Amino acid sequence: MASATSPPVRVRFCPSPTGNPHVGLVRTALFNWAFARHTGGTMVFRIEDTDAARDSEESYNQLLDSMRWLGLDWDEGPEIGGPHAPYRQSERMDIYADVAKKLQDAGHAYDCYCSTPELDERRTAARAAGRPSGYDGHCRDLTAEQVEAYQAEGRPSIVRFRMPDEPITFTDLVRGELTFTPENVPDFGIVRANGAPLYTLVNPVDDALMEITHVLRGEDLLSSTPRQVALYKALIELGLAKYVPAFGHLPYVMGEGNKKLSKRDPEASLNLYRERGFLPEGLLNYLSLLGWSFSADQDVFTVAQLIEKFDIADVNANPARFDLKKAEAINADHIRMLDVKAFAEACTPWLRAPFANWAPEAFDQAAWEAIAPHAQTRLQVLSDITANVDFLFLDEPVHDEASWAKAMKGEPAALLTTARAKLEAADWSSAEALKEAVLAAGEEHGLKLGKAQAPVRVAVTGRTVGLPLFESLEILGKDKALTRIDAALAKLAA
Repeated sequence: MASATSPPVRVRFCPSPTGNPHVGLVRTALFNWAFARHTGGTMVFRIEDTDAARDSEESYNQLLDSMRWLGLDWDEGPEIGGPHAPYRQSERMDIYADVAKKLQDAGHAYDCYCSTPELDERRTAARAAGRPSGYDGHCRDLTAEQVEAYQAEGRPSIVRFRMPDEPITFTDLVRGELTFTPENVPDFGIVRANGAPLYTLVNPVDDALMEITHVLRGEDLLSSTPRQVALYKALIELGLAKYVPAFGHLPYVMGEGNKKLSKRDPEASLNLYRERGFLPEGLLNYLSLLGWSFSADQDVFTVAQLIEKFDIADVNANPARFDLKKAEAINADHIRMLDVKAFAEACTPWLRAPFANWAPEAFDQAAWEAIAPHAQTRLQVLSDITANVDFLFLDEPVHDEASWAKAMKGEPAALLTTARAKLEAADWSSAEALKEAVLAAGEEHGLKLGKAQAPVRVAVTGRTVGLPLFESLEILGKDKALTRIDAALAKLAA
């Protein structure tokens, strides 16, 4: 939290609109957002869209939609504006060109005329000699005659930033004090030969001009930080920045095989979790645990509790492993935390659309409201609701063949015949009475309740696993249930 002498916290989330958002990106957004909300600071949402070949408007819209779905609101940025607009880099090109010129005029940057083959040759020679293979400063101090000669050749040039000839030290909020020596952080390009600014320039320039106080980002960007620290100091000297922000590099998220979770990994796609019916609160709860913990004995908490407790100082530097089963289990806990009405409404996308396709009049709102409390205790993701309750709304259940084969062993026809007779005579206003009927049928055939109810469940619902059977029978109703048992008996006799 900001002290009396430090500026108010300002953090940023600055993705590129390239493809579907992934969970690593969401984790970064979440930690920035939680830190801003915890400290009473400002969340800046910025779009880094200077790569015309890869960026797309579709991805831009997906980013905004994803942030809204997750509930990660922003204080400045697209659709909101703010004092540092515009918030899309593609609309800030004049700013970058002006800053690059000022850096060159002040001697902090210079034109580099080295060709790619020349750079490759010198790097190879450096590696062979056991020296660092970064840029060797060839064009750092060219004379006017050398520059004139290169220009006469028609050589293109890029703009390089001049790194200081001294170590760069900063205190990472996650990893502690870090030092990078000059030989390991050579001069770097900030503007391409065609005049297009590079990430190495635009990212820190935007952070400086937008007065970002804390840069919380992935560990993969740690190697670029000493360059940005040096650039910040140059911008401060030019009056374009007020301070060097504090940096915190978040741990890698690891996938299968202990490899870094990649955009190409199926479980990395945010869309997967939306389509499967994760609750935003459940997904955010789980993602917050990738490098941070609420407490030693509590993994499930609300977004409000996360905001109250979150501190970047508590983030662990060690890699975090993505565990889909744990994510599902935490999401299941959040499903059960909903009140029944909210749960029923949340399931709507996975209910009305499928049943409208099969039979528009089939969806029975009263039956759904009756079964919802039982369904809520069983689901891990909302999309599971369809397979759990479709038997209520279809003329015939969708028989899973594996379930049929598993349940219809021994003498299922005899058991079903007995169960049907006892169910027909039972009180259908009581799930307990229906249970007693099936239990009695099982006893007549030497079967315990578990074995006795399996053929009944498959006959009525189509599956061996599902919601509590006797409550389901009560809600389905006597006529439909007995008709389905008759159909199963006919199938067995065929």
